[in-house]
Amino acid sequence: MAATARATHLEDGVVIGEGVVLDTRPASVASRLLAAIVDLVVLFVAGIAAILTLGGLDVPLDEHSGRILGIVAVAVVTLVLPTTVETLTRGRSVGKLVAGVRIVRDDGGPITFRQAFVRALTGVGELWLTAGSVALLCSLFHPRGKRVGDVLAGTYGSRVRSARPDTGSAVMPPHLAGWATHADVARLPDGLALAVRQFVARASGLHPASRAELAVRLAGDLQPFVSPPPPAGTHPEAFLAAVLAERGRREGLVELERVRREQAEAVLLRRLPHGVPDPEV
Repeated sequence: MAATARATHLEDGVVIGEGVVLDTRPASVASRLLAAIVDLVVLFVAGIAAILTLGGLDVPLDEHSGRILGIVAVAVVTLVLPTTVETLTRGRSVGKLVAGVRIVRDDGGPITFRQAFVRALTGVGELWLTAGSVALLCSLFHPRGKRVGDVLAGTYGSRVRSARPDTGSAVMPPHLAGWATHADVARLPDGLALAVRQFVARASGLHPASRAELAVRLAGDLQPFVSPPPPAGTHPEAFLAAVLAERGRREGLVELERVRREQAEAVLLRRLPHGVPDPEV
């Protein structure tokens, strides 16, 4: 019972990938407020620079054109710019970088365009139209310091400076390697992935009866996400370890492919256009 309670309690943690725990806490309201202030200062400086640049161009604008330009500017500042920055930086604007904060998904993974857009769209009301009062009140009362945009987007502000990944990793049982390679393993729910990983890492220190009971329960919870099922007679702990190890292997391959693709794109961006040869160094 104690082991079960401990695993259930761990479901409240922050997870990266398939159950890799980050030893971190929610970013404090003060940290997020500092990040917002820094972002506003950066935005103000950029706005002044843009106004001076447009003023130097001496482009005549009538009332209609000025109104359209104003609407476009508001849309860029409140929606396009925040969405673009958070998507490209994976949840880290200049202010968040200074304050040591990263916006992540509830499972601890990096945010995508959808989450960034929902946060920016909601921010038009809770940040800009209400001078941040709604966001501040929501952050003060939410247990994880979320603002309304975080609640709707399923995101979370984490303290990245104190984050330490769990270095423990599941080892693939040799007799299940062939089955795991060809098995269809769906993405695990965050709480289940975390509970399984913590059990595999700490199983040796559990009471034998609690260990056996928890292994059977977790294996049963994991079964619907794996097809085909493991070979008949597979021990529940071996099944859990095989699934985690295979998910980790597949995610590692995906990450390596992403890095390779980014490096290839960087090489292309550095090349001169129209077939001009690169200068020799």
